[in-house]
Order: sequence, then structure tokens, then C-alpha cells
Amino acid sequence: MEFLQDNLLKAKEIALEWATSPAAYAQLGLLALSFILAMIASKFLNPRIKKLIAPPEEDRAWLAQLRRFCLIFLPLLLPILAYGFTAAGEQITRSLFGAGGLIGFGKRIFIFLAARILVNKIIYAPFLKTIGKFFLLPLAALYALGVLPAIQTQLAAITVPLVGLSLDKLIVGAVAGAVLFWLGSWSNERGGNYVRSRENMRSSVRELAAKALQIVIFGAVFIAIMNILELPLTSLAVLGGAVGLGIGFGLQSIASNFVSGIILLLEGQATVGDFVELDGGESGRIVKMMSRATILETFDGKWIVVPNEDFITTRIINYSDSGSANRYSVDFSVSYDTDINKIPDIVGSAVAAHPDILSEPEKPDVELVSFGDSGVNFCVEFWVNGLDDGENKYSSDVLFLIWNALKEHNIQIPFPQREVRLLNEKS
Repeated sequence: MEFLQDNLLKAKEIALEWATSPAAYAQLGLLALSFILAMIASKFLNPRIKKLIAPPEEDRAWLAQLRRFCLIFLPLLLPILAYGFTAAGEQITRSLFGAGGLIGFGKRIFIFLAARILVNKIIYAPFLKTIGKFFLLPLAALYALGVLPAIQTQLAAITVPLVGLSLDKLIVGAVAGAVLFWLGSWSNERGGNYVRSRENMRSSVRELAAKALQIVIFGAVFIAIMNILELPLTSLAVLGGAVGLGIGFGLQSIASNFVSGIILLLEGQATVGDFVELDGGESGRIVKMMSRATILETFDGKWIVVPNEDFITTRIINYSDSGSANRYSVDFSVSYDTDINKIPDIVGSAVAAHPDILSEPEKPDVELVSFGDSGVNFCVEFWVNGLDDGENKYSSDVLFLIWNALKEHNIQIPFPQREVRLLNEKS
């Protein structure tokens, strides 16, 4: 309260001095002139800058996107020009009258207006907009009023015992850390998408590069926060010891899953796009590989979160849908009055006509399986590049082809039959 009272009295004295000083009126005139010049200059420059920077609508190259990004800052042109003209006017008044407090106050007001435009018209990310409303705007307002240095001195005098840092450093570190981690997440997402879009790289190499990029980005963010807080990097030794102790007592699983994820990416045993079957019978396509776990998506849309360690310590069947072919088989039967020697040619030719059935590594192979109770049992094996589930219906298509081929050649498909004999016993 004493601090506020002192600043209010000081502001009152400054206002009275300005009201009775001829230099104050000169400063007001220069301030108004600076704003008018800034408005004229911004109206003149705005359309020309847009015409110079704006790329064609159909241009989607990275340079065009960078130019579009620069255009969103055009609303800041007016307050920046006003700040520049006012700064020149301040130098004039200080050289002529030895005073420039009023015009300096106006110059700081333009800084506040620039911060307000930045938050309200330029920043669209909800998190950054919240930071701007509750931190940047109050900070700019305090700076405009000229009380920011005094408040910073008061906060610097308060030390938080638990961490041994002054309160102003903690506030700045918390806000800067939040913004840097948001920027790190945004950069990681964009960079990861760019790396994963490189089709000339193996999928495992793409994922490994994306993980390495993530580690580099967040490592840089962490070091930047340490520098903002002015903490020596030697203190990382203490942090490393604490992390090592945590791993020893309760983080073994997390550390094991992280290392297992790196091994998976390096060895390429499983990667994004592969269809795998777990030891417990669950199966799905790998859609995401994270630091701790791998996400499988089943054909019915469910996600299965599998710890990376399971891919190393348990048996995993990888159908390798992202590369090699898979072999499937379907069973069928024909009646006993069929010339079974014709079946391999008839069924094999019909199945080979399917556009997705491969001739390599082997053509469709029809095999005699057994002589059943109702008919002769066959199976046909075939190779395809894909999985027989989800959008692919290979087994169903093959059964249709077999049915139509047998009907075309008047070959009967048997159904269970039983012969019952009634014996009359003589009494």
C-alpha cells in the first residue's frame, strides 16, 4: 500500500508539472503529430507491402507460407511507426527543453497498443492468447505507466525459500517455460509431420528421426529455461542424480519402455503401418509409436496401448503389411461323384483371375486335404499384398470365385447326409 501511495503522489506531481509547463504542450503537439504521421505512413505502406509480399493463392511452397505468415503482422505497422516517430520527437524535446516525460509516456502507450493488437488480432492459438491476456497485456500496461521497474525491484527482493530464486525470476521462468514448451510441442508436431512425409526414407528411419527431433527440441527448450532462470548447468548433476534415484526405486518400467522404443526404431522389428498380433491374441495396425508405448488400431476402430517393452520381451507376430506378402487359404468340398483330377485346374484358374492374387512367390495352389463323410475336402492357398480383414475381403472373394467356377462346370458342393436303415426284428 505504501508503494502504491508513493507512486500515486509521484504521478500527481508529474501531472501538475505537465499542466503548467510549456514543454509539456510542445510534447503533446509532437505526440499528436507523430500519431498523424504514423497513420498516413501506414495507409501508404500497407497496400504496397501486401502487394510485395503476398504470394499467389495457388502457391503452397514453404517460402509462400512464410510470406503469408509475415503478412499477419501488418496490423502492428501503425503502433510501430508511431513509436518510431515519437522516439524521434522525444529526442527533439529533450534537446530543446531538457524534458521528455510526457512524450516518453506516449511512446510507452504505443507499446501497449502494439501488445493489445498482437493479442487480439494476431495471436489465434488459445494457449498463447491466454498468456497474452493475463501476462503480456498487464506487463505492457505497467510499462506504459512507468511503474514496471519499481515493481520488478520489489519482486526481486522477495526470495522463495524452497527454490532459492527471486519471485520475479520464478514468474518470468514459469511464463517463458510455458510458452517455450508450447512452441516446442508445435515445432515437434510440424517437424514430425514433415519427417514422416518423406517417402524416400524407410518408415522405421522416419520414426527414429522424428523421435530424435523431439529430443533435440525439448532438450533445447529445457536448456533455454535453465538460462532464463539463470541456473548453472552444473545443477543438472543434482537433477540427474535425482532422476537416477527415481529410476532405481520406481521408474524402471518407464525407462525400460523408453529404451525399448529406441531399440524398436533402430532394429525395425515393427514400425508404423505394420499389422501385428500380440502374444495375448490382440491384433491391430501400428498407428503411432511414442516414447513409452505403441498404439495399435483394430479393424473395428479400437485403440490398444501396448508398452514398448512387450515388443522386446514377448512373442509378437508381425504380418509386415507395410512390405512383404501374406499367404492365406480357404477350404471347400466337392461330391464323391466328381472327377477330382479336374479340380486343381478349374479352381486354380478361377482364383488366379482375382486382380489382387499374386503369382509370386507362388501361384494359387489347390491341394487335396482329406476324404470326408460327405465329400472330398480341398483347400486353396494364395498370396496377397495385404491383410484379409478390414477393407480387404480376400477369403470371401476367393470363396465366391470357387462357387461360381464349380457351378459353371456342374460340380456339386456336398452337404451333410445320413443314411438311416430300419431293421425289422422277428419276435
